[in-house]
Amino acid sequence: MTKVHERPVEPFSDIHFEHGEVRATLLHDPTVEGLDMAIYLDGSGSMEDEYEYKKKWKGIVNWLFGTNTEFKPNVVEPQVRWILEYLATKDRNGLLRVAYWACGNKSSIEVIGELKGQDVESYKFPGPSVFGSSTNLEPALRDFVSYMKDQALRGARQGCAVFVTDGVIHDADRVKAFCDSVVRDMKNGKLPRLNFILVGVGDGVDEEQMEDICHAEYPGFGHLWCHRVAEEINEVAELVAVLVDETMTVASGGIVYDDKGKIVARYEARLPAILEFKVPEGCKAFTLEINGQKFTQPLPEDDDDDDDHH
Repeated sequence: MTKVHERPVEPFSDIHFEHGEVRATLLHDPTVEGLDMAIYLDGSGSMEDEYEYKKKWKGIVNWLFGTNTEFKPNVVEPQVRWILEYLATKDRNGLLRVAYWACGNKSSIEVIGELKGQDVESYKFPGPSVFGSSTNLEPALRDFVSYMKDQALRGARQGCAVFVTDGVIHDADRVKAFCDSVVRDMKNGKLPRLNFILVGVGDGVDEEQMEDICHAEYPGFGHLWCHRVAEEINEVAELVAVLVDETMTVASGGIVYDDKGKIVARYEARLPAILEFKVPEGCKAFTLEINGQKFTQPLPEDDDDDDDHH
């Protein structure tokens, strides 16, 4: 009788089963399914020069006569365009919420809109209409949480927001308190899984403060935040890409059940690309659960049986 091996079902690309030990390779990272991305750009007064469009003169003679000049884009704009194009590959519908934060007289939010990653070259980022006098992060967090509650009704299963700043966070205690309420809402099913990325730029950043915000751990959710500091604004785009990849790979753990519903493996904070675990004798399938999603994979016959047929 010819032995038939079960084919891997998504999100698995390969299944190896021998002596009760399973090695399952993931085809793609299911932790990014249903993901909504957003980016919030620092709109405080210290960023004003970074958003400025500058004149560039084309030669000394023309400079003397004040002719033939061209405008160079601000240094933020090309970085944001690159980030948007990249984040759109992660986002469930390619539309990204983009806003300035820490702007206006009360550290308000100025929403730019829901932007398509494919149209990045047409977007301008001149900065907010009114630059802020303080850098308060909690209003931006509240905006993203409100946005995600709405998106959850439209199919979002998780969210990740990037916050870019060049200075000290003035409301760190309020940020930490608000994160406690976010975790409560996630536990109660009022919010999907959320993660936050804080990117500091330049030497005005208080990295110790960023670590204090980001190192808080929450039972069942691990870290909500990750952070990194870039020396120059032109390093931000690549840094954001790395942080998003790291965050969305390690943020969501998973649970593996056998075909009787018994837990055989638990990944608290990291879902590796290759899952290795043991199942009881006679087990015919296993189920991987991530963020409430379940993927059931029938097991092939034990590979050890091959040796008996040769």
